[in-house]
Amino acid sequence: MNMQTSHVMAPPAPKGLEQMQLPPVMMRDILLKTIFRKNVDMVTDIAAAICLPISVTQELVDLARGQKLLEATGTLNANNGNEMGYQLTDAGKARALDALQQSEYFGAMPVPLDVYREQVKRQSIRNIRVTRDQLTNAMGHLVLPNSLLDHLGPAVSAGRSILMYGPPGNGKSSISNGIRDALGDQVYVPRAIEYAGQVITVYDPIVHTEVEQVQDDPNALRRSRRFDSRYVCCQRPTVVTGGELTLSMLDLVYNPTARTYQAPLQLKSTGGIFIVDDLGRQAESPQALINRWIVPLEESKDILSLQSGEKFEVPFDTLVIFSTNFHPNEIFDTAALRRIFFKIKIDGPSQENFLKIFALVARKKGMALDEATLVHLLKQKYPTIDNIYANYQPVFLIDQMIAICEFEGIPYQMSPELIDRAWDNMFVKDEVIVK
Repeated sequence: MNMQTSHVMAPPAPKGLEQMQLPPVMMRDILLKTIFRKNVDMVTDIAAAICLPISVTQELVDLARGQKLLEATGTLNANNGNEMGYQLTDAGKARALDALQQSEYFGAMPVPLDVYREQVKRQSIRNIRVTRDQLTNAMGHLVLPNSLLDHLGPAVSAGRSILMYGPPGNGKSSISNGIRDALGDQVYVPRAIEYAGQVITVYDPIVHTEVEQVQDDPNALRRSRRFDSRYVCCQRPTVVTGGELTLSMLDLVYNPTARTYQAPLQLKSTGGIFIVDDLGRQAESPQALINRWIVPLEESKDILSLQSGEKFEVPFDTLVIFSTNFHPNEIFDTAALRRIFFKIKIDGPSQENFLKIFALVARKKGMALDEATLVHLLKQKYPTIDNIYANYQPVFLIDQMIAICEFEGIPYQMSPELIDRAWDNMFVKDEVIVK
Protein backbone atom coordinates (compact mmCIF):
# COMPACT_ATOMS: atom_id res chain seq x y z
CA MET A 1 0.00 0.00 0.00
CA ASN A 2 1.21 3.48 -0.84
CA MET A 3 1.71 5.37 2.39
CA GLN A 4 2.05 9.11 2.65
CA THR A 5 5.34 10.46 3.90
CA SER A 6 4.89 12.35 7.11
CA HIS A 7 5.22 16.12 6.75
CA VAL A 8 4.17 16.80 10.34
CA MET A 9 6.50 19.19 12.12
CA ALA A 10 8.10 17.41 15.08
CA PRO A 11 7.91 19.02 18.53
CA PRO A 12 11.28 20.66 19.27
CA ALA A 13 13.14 19.48 22.37
CA PRO A 14 13.30 22.06 25.19
CA LYS A 15 16.64 23.85 25.48
CA GLY A 16 16.43 24.79 29.14
CA LEU A 17 14.29 24.61 32.27
CA GLU A 18 12.79 28.02 31.53
CA GLN A 19 11.29 26.59 28.31
CA MET A 20 9.53 23.76 30.11
CA GLN A 21 6.57 25.88 31.31
CA LEU A 22 6.03 23.48 34.22
CA PRO A 23 6.06 24.34 37.94
CA PRO A 24 9.68 23.91 39.16
CA VAL A 25 8.52 21.99 42.26
CA MET A 26 6.61 19.54 40.07
CA MET A 27 9.65 18.95 37.84
CA ARG A 28 11.93 18.52 40.84
CA ASP A 29 9.54 16.06 42.50
CA ILE A 30 9.17 13.97 39.34
CA LEU A 31 12.99 13.88 39.13
CA LEU A 32 13.28 12.68 42.75
CA LYS A 33 10.47 10.11 42.40
CA THR A 34 12.02 8.73 39.21
CA ILE A 35 15.50 8.40 40.78
CA PHE A 36 13.89 6.73 43.81
CA ARG A 37 11.65 4.32 41.83
CA LYS A 38 14.05 3.50 38.97
CA ASN A 39 17.26 3.58 40.96
CA VAL A 40 19.12 5.57 38.28
CA ASP A 41 22.20 7.59 39.22
CA MET A 42 23.86 8.84 35.98
CA VAL A 43 22.54 11.97 34.28
CA THR A 44 22.32 10.17 30.91
CA ASP A 45 20.15 7.44 32.48
CA ILE A 46 18.07 9.97 34.43
CA ALA A 47 17.55 11.98 31.22
CA ALA A 48 16.34 8.86 29.39
CA ALA A 49 13.97 8.06 32.27
CA ILE A 50 12.38 11.51 32.43
CA CYS A 51 12.56 12.00 28.62
CA LEU A 52 14.47 15.29 28.69
CA PRO A 53 17.71 16.38 26.99
CA ILE A 54 20.83 15.77 29.06
CA SER A 55 21.53 19.50 29.40
CA VAL A 56 18.04 20.21 30.81
CA THR A 57 18.27 17.19 33.11
CA GLN A 58 21.60 18.46 34.42
CA GLU A 59 19.94 21.81 35.24
CA LEU A 60 17.26 19.96 37.17
CA VAL A 61 19.85 17.84 39.00
CA ASP A 62 21.75 21.02 39.93
CA LEU A 63 18.52 22.58 41.21
CA ALA A 64 17.89 19.55 43.47
CA ARG A 65 21.54 19.58 44.60
CA GLY A 66 21.21 23.24 45.54
CA GLN A 67 18.26 22.25 47.77
CA LYS A 68 20.35 19.44 49.30
CA LEU A 69 17.98 16.77 47.97
CA LEU A 70 20.63 15.19 45.72
CA GLU A 71 24.35 14.70 46.25
CA ALA A 72 27.21 13.55 44.05
CA THR A 73 28.45 10.08 44.92
CA GLY A 74 32.04 11.25 44.40
CA THR A 75 32.82 8.41 41.99
CA LEU A 76 33.18 8.55 38.22
CA ASN A 77 31.76 5.71 36.19
CA ALA A 78 34.34 4.63 33.61
CA ASN A 79 31.70 2.70 31.66
CA ASN A 80 29.61 5.83 31.27
CA GLY A 81 32.15 8.29 29.88
CA ASN A 82 33.44 9.13 33.34
CA GLU A 83 30.07 10.55 34.35
CA MET A 84 29.53 11.67 37.92
CA GLY A 85 26.94 9.63 39.82
CA TYR A 86 24.19 11.17 41.99
CA GLN A 87 22.09 9.84 44.82
CA LEU A 88 19.23 11.02 46.99
CA THR A 89 20.16 12.54 50.34
CA ASP A 90 18.10 11.60 53.39
CA ALA A 91 16.09 14.79 52.83
CA GLY A 92 15.74 13.81 49.15
CA LYS A 93 14.38 10.36 50.04
CA ALA A 94 11.93 11.91 52.49
CA ARG A 95 10.80 14.39 49.81
CA ALA A 96 10.47 11.61 47.21
CA LEU A 97 8.30 9.53 49.57
CA ASP A 98 6.19 12.57 50.42
CA ALA A 99 5.77 13.38 46.70
CA LEU A 100 4.78 9.76 45.97
CA GLN A 101 2.07 10.08 48.63
CA GLN A 102 0.66 13.01 46.64
CA SER A 103 1.01 11.33 43.23
CA GLU A 104 2.57 8.03 42.20
CA TYR A 105 3.47 9.49 38.79
CA PHE A 106 7.14 9.32 37.82
CA GLY A 107 9.10 8.93 34.58
CA ALA A 108 8.49 11.05 31.48
CA MET A 109 8.11 14.74 32.28
CA PRO A 110 4.62 15.81 31.18
CA VAL A 111 3.97 18.32 28.38
CA PRO A 112 1.97 21.39 29.49
CA LEU A 113 -1.49 21.40 27.92
CA ASP A 114 -0.88 24.76 26.19
CA VAL A 115 2.33 23.43 24.61
CA TYR A 116 0.50 20.30 23.45
CA ARG A 117 -2.21 22.46 21.83
CA GLU A 118 0.41 23.91 19.49
CA GLN A 119 1.59 20.44 18.47
CA VAL A 120 -2.02 19.39 17.80
CA LYS A 121 -2.33 22.31 15.35
CA ARG A 122 0.88 21.27 13.60
CA GLN A 123 -0.38 17.73 13.03
CA SER A 124 -4.12 18.34 12.70
CA ILE A 125 -6.24 15.68 11.00
CA ARG A 126 -7.72 18.58 9.04
CA ASN A 127 -4.35 19.29 7.41
CA ILE A 128 -4.50 15.93 5.62
CA ARG A 129 -5.46 15.73 1.96
CA VAL A 130 -6.35 12.22 0.84
CA THR A 131 -6.32 11.61 -2.91
CA ARG A 132 -8.62 9.26 -4.80
CA ASP A 133 -5.64 6.94 -5.46
CA GLN A 134 -4.75 6.75 -1.75
CA LEU A 135 -8.34 5.97 -0.81
CA THR A 136 -8.70 3.41 -3.61
CA ASN A 137 -5.45 1.68 -2.59
CA ALA A 138 -6.51 1.56 1.05
CA MET A 139 -9.86 0.05 0.03
CA GLY A 140 -8.21 -2.34 -2.44
CA HIS A 141 -9.57 -5.42 -0.69
CA LEU A 142 -13.15 -4.12 -1.06
CA VAL A 143 -15.34 -3.94 -4.17
CA LEU A 144 -17.00 -0.54 -3.91
CA PRO A 145 -18.99 1.52 -6.42
CA ASN A 146 -17.22 4.66 -7.66
CA SER A 147 -20.10 6.78 -6.37
CA LEU A 148 -19.25 5.73 -2.82
CA LEU A 149 -15.62 6.88 -3.19
CA ASP A 150 -16.99 10.15 -4.63
CA HIS A 151 -18.69 10.76 -1.26
CA LEU A 152 -16.02 9.29 1.02
CA GLY A 153 -13.05 11.21 -0.42
CA PRO A 154 -14.22 14.76 0.41
CA ALA A 155 -15.49 13.57 3.82
CA VAL A 156 -12.09 12.15 4.82
CA SER A 157 -10.15 15.14 3.46
CA ALA A 158 -12.38 17.54 5.37
CA GLY A 159 -11.56 15.75 8.65
CA ARG A 160 -15.15 16.28 9.75
CA SER A 161 -17.69 13.86 11.21
CA ILE A 162 -19.10 11.08 9.03
CA LEU A 163 -22.24 8.99 9.53
CA MET A 164 -22.27 5.74 7.57
CA TYR A 165 -25.59 3.95 7.58
CA GLY A 166 -27.21 1.06 5.80
CA PRO A 167 -28.10 -2.62 6.14
CA PRO A 168 -25.71 -4.85 8.14
CA GLY A 169 -23.00 -6.90 6.53
CA ASN A 170 -21.99 -4.44 3.83
CA GLY A 171 -18.58 -3.41 5.06
CA LYS A 172 -19.14 -0.24 7.10
CA SER A 173 -16.49 -1.41 9.57
CA SER A 174 -14.11 -2.42 6.76
CA ILE A 175 -14.57 0.97 5.09
CA SER A 176 -13.80 2.70 8.42
CA ASN A 177 -10.57 0.71 8.68
CA GLY A 178 -9.74 1.54 5.04
CA ILE A 179 -10.11 5.25 5.82
CA ARG A 180 -7.64 4.79 8.69
CA ASP A 181 -5.16 3.08 6.36
CA ALA A 182 -5.51 5.85 3.76
CA LEU A 183 -4.25 8.49 6.23
CA GLY A 184 -0.89 6.78 6.38
CA ASP A 185 1.30 9.40 8.05
CA GLN A 186 2.56 9.99 11.59
CA VAL A 187 1.82 12.15 14.60
CA TYR A 188 3.55 12.84 17.91
CA VAL A 189 1.67 11.62 20.98
CA PRO A 190 2.65 12.97 24.42
CA ARG A 191 3.38 10.36 27.06
CA ALA A 192 1.57 12.64 29.51
CA ILE A 193 0.21 16.18 29.64
CA GLU A 194 -0.07 18.56 32.58
CA TYR A 195 -2.89 20.88 33.56
CA ALA A 196 -3.14 22.79 36.87
CA GLY A 197 -0.43 20.62 38.40
CA GLN A 198 -2.29 17.40 37.50
CA VAL A 199 -0.77 14.71 35.27
CA ILE A 200 -2.90 13.10 32.56
CA THR A 201 -1.34 10.12 30.78
CA VAL A 202 -2.10 10.04 27.04
CA TYR A 203 0.20 7.57 25.24
CA ASP A 204 -1.37 4.11 25.32
CA PRO A 205 0.34 1.18 23.56
CA ILE A 206 -3.09 -0.42 23.04
CA VAL A 207 -4.28 2.58 21.01
CA HIS A 208 -1.00 3.96 19.66
CA THR A 209 1.42 2.21 17.31
CA GLU A 210 4.94 3.57 17.74
CA VAL A 211 6.91 4.21 14.55
CA GLU A 212 10.51 3.01 14.75
CA GLN A 213 12.88 5.94 14.37
CA VAL A 214 15.88 5.73 12.05
CA GLN A 215 19.12 5.83 14.00
CA ASP A 216 21.39 8.63 12.81
CA ASP A 217 24.66 6.86 13.58
CA PRO A 218 24.68 3.04 13.48
CA ASN A 219 27.74 3.05 15.78
CA ALA A 220 26.08 5.27 18.38
CA LEU A 221 25.31 3.60 21.70
CA ARG A 222 22.21 5.72 22.18
CA ARG A 223 19.69 6.63 19.55
CA SER A 224 19.64 10.35 18.94
CA ARG A 225 16.20 11.89 18.84
CA ARG A 226 15.62 14.99 16.81
CA PHE A 227 12.36 15.76 18.57
CA ASP A 228 11.12 16.20 22.13
CA SER A 229 11.26 12.66 23.54
CA ARG A 230 8.39 13.37 25.90
CA TYR A 231 6.40 12.49 22.77
CA VAL A 232 6.19 9.16 20.95
CA CYS A 233 6.15 9.19 17.15
CA CYS A 234 3.14 7.06 16.17
CA GLN A 235 0.89 6.19 13.28
CA ARG A 236 -2.25 8.31 13.32
CA PRO A 237 -4.31 6.60 16.02
CA THR A 238 -7.59 4.78 15.59
CA VAL A 239 -9.98 4.12 18.46
CA VAL A 240 -12.79 1.68 17.67
CA THR A 241 -15.73 1.32 20.03
CA GLY A 242 -18.95 -0.62 19.59
CA GLY A 243 -21.88 -1.55 21.77
CA GLU A 244 -19.69 -1.24 24.88
CA LEU A 245 -19.34 2.56 24.53
CA THR A 246 -20.74 4.51 27.47
CA LEU A 247 -20.73 8.24 28.20
CA SER A 248 -18.40 7.67 31.17
CA MET A 249 -15.72 6.34 28.76
CA LEU A 250 -15.52 9.90 27.35
CA ASP A 251 -14.52 11.35 30.74
CA LEU A 252 -11.11 11.57 32.40
CA VAL A 253 -10.32 8.36 34.28
CA TYR A 254 -9.00 9.08 37.78
CA ASN A 255 -6.86 6.50 39.56
CA PRO A 256 -7.39 7.21 43.28
CA THR A 257 -4.44 5.02 44.29
CA ALA A 258 -1.87 6.61 41.96
CA ARG A 259 -3.65 9.99 42.12
CA THR A 260 -3.19 10.49 38.39
CA TYR A 261 -5.55 10.75 35.44
CA GLN A 262 -5.78 8.78 32.22
CA ALA A 263 -6.95 10.52 29.06
CA PRO A 264 -10.38 9.50 27.74
CA LEU A 265 -10.68 7.68 24.41
CA GLN A 266 -11.35 10.76 22.29
CA LEU A 267 -8.24 12.53 23.63
CA LYS A 268 -6.14 9.44 22.89
CA SER A 269 -7.47 9.51 19.32
CA THR A 270 -6.30 13.11 18.74
CA GLY A 271 -4.90 13.50 15.23
CA GLY A 272 -6.60 10.29 14.14
CA ILE A 273 -9.96 8.55 13.92
CA PHE A 274 -12.63 7.68 16.46
CA ILE A 275 -15.00 5.01 15.15
CA VAL A 276 -18.34 4.48 16.90
CA ASP A 277 -19.45 1.17 15.42
CA ASP A 278 -22.95 -0.31 15.75
CA LEU A 279 -24.48 2.99 16.87
CA GLY A 280 -27.85 2.22 18.41
CA ARG A 281 -26.59 -0.89 20.24
CA GLN A 282 -25.14 1.02 23.21
CA ALA A 283 -26.81 1.31 26.61
CA GLU A 284 -27.07 5.09 26.05
CA SER A 285 -29.34 6.31 23.26
CA PRO A 286 -27.70 7.52 20.01
CA GLN A 287 -29.22 10.94 20.72
CA ALA A 288 -27.50 11.08 24.15
CA LEU A 289 -24.17 10.04 22.62
CA ILE A 290 -24.40 12.61 19.85
CA ASN A 291 -25.37 15.32 22.34
CA ARG A 292 -22.09 14.60 24.16
CA TRP A 293 -20.21 15.24 20.90
CA ILE A 294 -21.96 18.47 19.89
CA VAL A 295 -19.44 20.94 21.37
CA PRO A 296 -16.37 18.94 20.24
CA LEU A 297 -17.70 18.49 16.69
CA GLU A 298 -18.68 22.14 16.28
CA GLU A 299 -15.90 23.91 18.17
CA SER A 300 -12.90 21.54 17.85
CA LYS A 301 -12.52 21.49 21.61
CA ASP A 302 -13.71 19.20 24.37
CA ILE A 303 -14.45 19.97 28.00
CA LEU A 304 -13.16 17.63 30.71
CA SER A 305 -13.48 17.73 34.51
CA LEU A 306 -10.96 17.12 37.28
CA GLN A 307 -11.93 15.36 40.52
CA SER A 308 -12.24 18.82 42.11
CA GLY A 309 -15.01 19.63 39.63
CA GLU A 310 -12.84 22.15 37.76
CA LYS A 311 -13.59 22.06 34.04
CA PHE A 312 -11.01 22.77 31.36
CA GLU A 313 -10.70 22.68 27.58
CA VAL A 314 -8.62 20.22 25.58
CA PRO A 315 -8.17 20.10 21.79
CA PHE A 316 -10.61 17.95 19.84
CA ASP A 317 -8.91 17.04 16.60
CA THR A 318 -10.43 13.75 15.54
CA LEU A 319 -12.27 12.40 12.51
CA VAL A 320 -15.37 10.85 14.10
CA ILE A 321 -17.03 8.07 12.12
CA PHE A 322 -20.44 6.88 13.29
CA SER A 323 -21.63 3.61 11.79
CA THR A 324 -25.17 2.29 12.17
CA ASN A 325 -27.59 -0.24 10.72
CA PHE A 326 -30.51 2.08 11.54
CA HIS A 327 -31.89 4.82 9.31
CA PRO A 328 -30.63 8.15 10.72
CA ASN A 329 -34.17 9.51 11.09
CA GLU A 330 -34.98 6.63 13.47
CA ILE A 331 -32.24 7.47 15.97
CA PHE A 332 -31.53 11.23 15.65
CA ASP A 333 -33.49 14.44 15.66
CA THR A 334 -32.85 16.97 12.89
CA ALA A 335 -30.61 19.15 15.10
CA ALA A 336 -28.28 16.19 15.76
CA LEU A 337 -28.23 15.20 12.09
CA ARG A 338 -27.34 18.75 11.12
CA ARG A 339 -24.21 18.54 13.26
CA ILE A 340 -22.89 15.43 11.49
CA PHE A 341 -21.14 16.87 8.48
CA PHE A 342 -21.29 13.94 6.03
CA LYS A 343 -24.04 11.30 5.83
CA ILE A 344 -23.19 8.40 3.53
CA LYS A 345 -25.40 5.39 2.80
CA ILE A 346 -23.51 2.10 2.47
CA ASP A 347 -25.80 -0.18 0.50
CA GLY A 348 -25.55 -3.79 -0.54
CA PRO A 349 -23.74 -4.54 -3.82
CA SER A 350 -25.38 -4.78 -7.21
CA GLN A 351 -25.62 -8.29 -8.71
CA GLU A 352 -22.58 -7.47 -10.85
CA ASN A 353 -20.49 -6.40 -7.84
CA PHE A 354 -21.75 -9.37 -5.83
CA LEU A 355 -20.40 -11.70 -8.52
CA LYS A 356 -17.08 -9.81 -8.55
CA ILE A 357 -16.76 -10.24 -4.77
CA PHE A 358 -17.77 -13.92 -5.02
CA ALA A 359 -15.10 -14.55 -7.69
CA LEU A 360 -12.41 -12.69 -5.70
CA VAL A 361 -13.17 -14.61 -2.50
CA ALA A 362 -13.29 -17.97 -4.32
CA ARG A 363 -9.91 -17.34 -5.96
CA LYS A 364 -8.37 -16.23 -2.66
CA LYS A 365 -9.62 -19.37 -0.89
CA GLY A 366 -8.66 -21.78 -3.66
CA MET A 367 -12.12 -22.77 -4.83
CA ALA A 368 -12.91 -22.99 -8.57
CA LEU A 369 -16.05 -21.23 -9.83
CA ASP A 370 -18.84 -23.37 -11.20
CA GLU A 371 -21.34 -21.82 -13.61
CA ALA A 372 -24.24 -24.15 -12.74
CA THR A 373 -23.80 -23.34 -9.05
CA LEU A 374 -23.80 -19.57 -9.68
CA VAL A 375 -26.92 -19.85 -11.86
CA HIS A 376 -28.63 -21.88 -9.12
CA LEU A 377 -27.61 -19.28 -6.51
CA LEU A 378 -28.87 -16.30 -8.53
CA LYS A 379 -32.01 -17.89 -10.00
CA GLN A 380 -33.20 -20.14 -7.17
CA LYS A 381 -31.86 -18.82 -3.86
CA TYR A 382 -31.71 -15.01 -4.09
CA PRO A 383 -35.31 -14.58 -5.38
CA THR A 384 -36.41 -16.05 -2.01
CA ILE A 385 -34.95 -12.95 -0.28
CA ASP A 386 -36.07 -10.42 -2.93
CA ASN A 387 -32.62 -10.43 -4.58
CA ILE A 388 -31.09 -8.42 -1.74
CA TYR A 389 -27.31 -8.90 -1.83
CA ALA A 390 -24.87 -8.13 0.99
CA ASN A 391 -21.08 -7.89 0.94
CA TYR A 392 -20.62 -10.47 3.71
CA GLN A 393 -22.51 -13.21 1.85
CA PRO A 394 -19.83 -14.43 -0.62
CA VAL A 395 -17.34 -15.00 2.23
CA PHE A 396 -20.00 -16.70 4.34
CA LEU A 397 -21.21 -19.05 1.58
CA ILE A 398 -17.72 -20.03 0.41
CA ASP A 399 -16.48 -20.62 3.98
CA GLN A 400 -19.53 -22.82 4.60
CA MET A 401 -18.86 -24.88 1.45
CA ILE A 402 -15.19 -25.26 2.46
CA ALA A 403 -16.24 -26.51 5.91
CA ILE A 404 -18.62 -29.04 4.32
CA CYS A 405 -15.93 -30.24 1.86
CA GLU A 406 -13.45 -30.71 4.70
CA PHE A 407 -16.02 -32.64 6.75
CA GLU A 408 -16.98 -34.87 3.79
CA GLY A 409 -13.32 -35.40 2.87
CA ILE A 410 -13.71 -34.13 -0.69
CA PRO A 411 -11.67 -31.53 -2.64
CA TYR A 412 -12.82 -27.90 -2.40
CA GLN A 413 -15.67 -27.48 -4.88
CA MET A 414 -18.97 -25.74 -5.31
CA SER A 415 -22.23 -27.30 -6.44
CA PRO A 416 -25.95 -26.49 -6.21
CA GLU A 417 -26.27 -29.04 -3.39
CA LEU A 418 -23.40 -27.48 -1.42
CA ILE A 419 -24.84 -23.99 -1.97
CA ASP A 420 -28.18 -25.22 -0.58
CA ARG A 421 -26.47 -26.55 2.55
CA ALA A 422 -24.46 -23.32 2.97
CA TRP A 423 -27.58 -21.18 2.40
CA ASP A 424 -29.44 -22.98 5.20
CA ASN A 425 -26.81 -21.70 7.67
CA MET A 426 -26.99 -18.09 6.48
CA PHE A 427 -30.55 -17.51 7.64
CA VAL A 428 -32.64 -18.76 10.54
CA LYS A 429 -36.15 -19.82 9.54
CA ASP A 430 -38.98 -18.00 11.34
CA GLU A 431 -40.81 -20.53 13.47
CA VAL A 432 -42.41 -20.91 16.86
CA ILE A 433 -40.40 -23.07 19.25
CA VAL A 434 -42.65 -24.91 21.69
CA LYS A 435 -41.21 -24.68 25.19
